[in-house]
Amino acid sequence: MKHHNKESEPEDSPVHRIADQIHRWTKRNMRKVNDEMIRGAASRLGSGAVSLVIIWFQTRHW
Repeated sequence: MKHHNKESEPEDSPVHRIADQIHRWTKRNMRKVNDEMIRGAASRLGSGAVSLVIIWFQTRHW
C-alpha cells in the first residue's frame, strides 16, 4: 500500500487536488469532514428509525 505525504505528491496530482479542496471546505465552513460524515450518518439512521416507527404504527393501528 502506498502512503501519500505532502512532499511526494506533485501539485497537479488528483490526491493533492482533493486534499486541497477538503482543506478549503473546512476553512470556509469551520467544520471538520469527520464531524460532517458522522452528522450525516446519524441523520440517515434517525430518518430510517422514524420511518420504521411510522410503518409500525400504520400496520398496528390501521
